[in-house]
Amino acid sequence: MPSMPDAVLLCGGAGLRLRSVIGNTPKGMANVSGRPFLELLLRQLRRHGFERAILAIGYGGEAIRSYFGEQAFGLQLEYSVESCPLGTGGALRNAAGVVGSENVLIMNGDSYTDAGLGELVANHHRVKADASVVVVPADGRGDCGSVQLDENGKLASFEEKQGPFHALHINAGIYILSREMLYEIPTDVEISLERELLPEWLRRGKCIKAFIALAKCIDIGTPERYWRAQDILANVEVDANVSQCGSQ
Repeated sequence: MPSMPDAVLLCGGAGLRLRSVIGNTPKGMANVSGRPFLELLLRQLRRHGFERAILAIGYGGEAIRSYFGEQAFGLQLEYSVESCPLGTGGALRNAAGVVGSENVLIMNGDSYTDAGLGELVANHHRVKADASVVVVPADGRGDCGSVQLDENGKLASFEEKQGPFHALHINAGIYILSREMLYEIPTDVEISLERELLPEWLRRGKCIKAFIALAKCIDIGTPERYWRAQDILANVEVDANVSQCGSQ
């Protein structure tokens, strides 16, 4: 089993669609069954053996930093701060200098998928992909990025939130990229990993492999999905045998 890479959590968004239910609270700190949503992701990382996470923060970032500090749930935490909105791709480029591993796991900070992250890392090394994307069964959803796979499990097309409703798989918002790919992203530019970078890398012939997780992608991007997540995620990670949040 290869060593676990650093993880980057993309949690800089303002969460404008959630303002009616969470006010000015940053989306990553939205309360889900009594705890901030980001806690679920940090506990998941530690449960799967990760040791270091970088939180890419923007709107309300100081609230996130003051709550989690420099260590939480057994993870060493670092912060990459956006001075202006950079999109998911720009946030990754902004965090590149903090990444210390050859590859990096990337997670959207507003969705949770119970995927085998250790297996994902091992598979990425085994197939020698340029990038890996976790995909889950679509189950009729048309509000997420849809993906088409070829017979070898390689991404053939990627359409972010505008793909065909008949797609079999959707993007779960969990990726592995090489650190070098982060430096291919333009600096100080608002750019989307999903809408611009992944499709462009596909056009350029990058080997982007799909990792199929038989799980659901639960996100809190809208009030309806936020309220639904309260019950679905009520007991997720509660029993994880990891240390409590706070600087040590």
